[in-house]
Amino acid sequence: MRGSGPLGRAGLALLLMAAGAGARPRPAAPGNQPRSNVVLVACDSLDGRLTFFPGNQTVHLPSINFMKRHGTVFLNAYTNSPICCPSRAAMWSGLFTHLTESWNNFKGLDPDYVTWMDLMEKHGYRTQKFGKLDFTSGHHSVSNRVEAWTRDVDFLLRQEGRPMVKLTGHRKHVRVMEADWRNTVKAVNWIKEEAVNLTQPFILYLGLNLPHPYPSPYAGENFGSSTFLTSPYWLEKVNYEAIKIPKWSSLSEMHPVDYYSSYTKNCTGQFTKEEVRNIRAFYYAMCAETDAMLGEIISALRDTGLLGETIIIFTADHGELAMEHRQFYKMSMYEGSSHVPLLVMGPGVREQQQIPNVVSLVDIYPTMLEIARIPVPQNLSGYSLIPLLHEKAESEASPRGPRPSWVLSEFHGCNVNSSVYMLRTGKWKYIAYSDGSSVPSQLFDLIADPDELTNVAVTFPVIVDSLDKMLRSIVNYPKVSSSVQEYNKQQFTSWKQSLGHNYSSVIANLRWHQDWLKDPKKYENAIDKWL
Repeated sequence: MRGSGPLGRAGLALLLMAAGAGARPRPAAPGNQPRSNVVLVACDSLDGRLTFFPGNQTVHLPSINFMKRHGTVFLNAYTNSPICCPSRAAMWSGLFTHLTESWNNFKGLDPDYVTWMDLMEKHGYRTQKFGKLDFTSGHHSVSNRVEAWTRDVDFLLRQEGRPMVKLTGHRKHVRVMEADWRNTVKAVNWIKEEAVNLTQPFILYLGLNLPHPYPSPYAGENFGSSTFLTSPYWLEKVNYEAIKIPKWSSLSEMHPVDYYSSYTKNCTGQFTKEEVRNIRAFYYAMCAETDAMLGEIISALRDTGLLGETIIIFTADHGELAMEHRQFYKMSMYEGSSHVPLLVMGPGVREQQQIPNVVSLVDIYPTMLEIARIPVPQNLSGYSLIPLLHEKAESEASPRGPRPSWVLSEFHGCNVNSSVYMLRTGKWKYIAYSDGSSVPSQLFDLIADPDELTNVAVTFPVIVDSLDKMLRSIVNYPKVSSSVQEYNKQQFTSWKQSLGHNYSSVIANLRWHQDWLKDPKKYENAIDKWL
């Protein structure tokens, strides 16, 4: 694609906007002024650390940089569950995962759940959605749900292909992720053909699959979604010299849950530094393609004169480890997996602002309602971001009181053989497992140890005790863990019974088929013992 194509126009529009936009904060609209339009672009698997220094040195992301110059970036934004459906269920409901009971990719919200978009539509907003939603129950593969249900079974089976890279196309090949580009074009056309003519405010949602890894061939050594795919066009946006090769603990020194995750993700084998560097480079290139789609949306708003009337929010459901801690994918509380991007620009949002407060995706729900001037329910887990964006005094922030100084994330799905709970507050990240005693907890000092290589839980027992009490005051996590274990057994038993005589054949040919077929009777016996 040449510079005169959509990407070229996006770059030109960004330059025009940069030339025409000052560094002054835009005034917030008084109550009698028209309500702002809202555009939410939510991608899949983008590491939030790429949106600020030093992570932003590894890849050129001009649209994200534009939002930073003319809006606000949150430096400590987190997913409430580092996997697709549970994370999105939290974002669309405003509730923590243990409240929605979205335990895995198969179990999300009920289809009739009232989301913030439903309320905005009820209160006069025109609503439009394109692309990936993935917050209701019943989706994803059979393998994905069975792997989550059986995580407490006493066996180790690889569930993913070994992570790999694949270069496609040529130096002018821009549209690698065709489905995402089609949805982006739909959103752009909707802005130019419909939104521009509306007399009511609108909320537009665009959900992208990128930079999530691509499905790998089902047969052979590689299976699951473990292919990092891009073209030379996007790879040229990556600064190879800035790519950091992560340090790994030896397999024998890994936390037991990390070892299970690394093994089931097929990452316990040998990897050369070149392999790791390429996986990370290709992932960053996929982030650059994602950024270009965000740019198309910004350009469309600029071209139609809607940019000054529209609040734009960019975020992701979770991050991507990209071989940090000897893992790819997410399903982890380490920063690469749990730290998400969150950028906001538009009317009333301060420009060139970096906010250090910890926030999370449940905050999207009350934020949307406050933008739309809809009363915010008091039972939400999240708090509106508007006071932070407007730099309001804490006392003005919420009738519920000040925003908490912590965020909560939890995980109950596949590739992890325990329920996991993360509390982030100040410089500390505390991670508790299962019932709080059967699996060792972790404590990381993110100032002294940003790469989370040294668990200091034994060194600071008083801090651990304090943070564990705080966590238990938020969620009775041993009880939740027990409920998830019971749910997993019930769901698996129902699924097994539904298959009848076909059970042995079906379970032997899921994504773990290569390991399973080495000793199928052993693994069936392990499941019977678990049940």
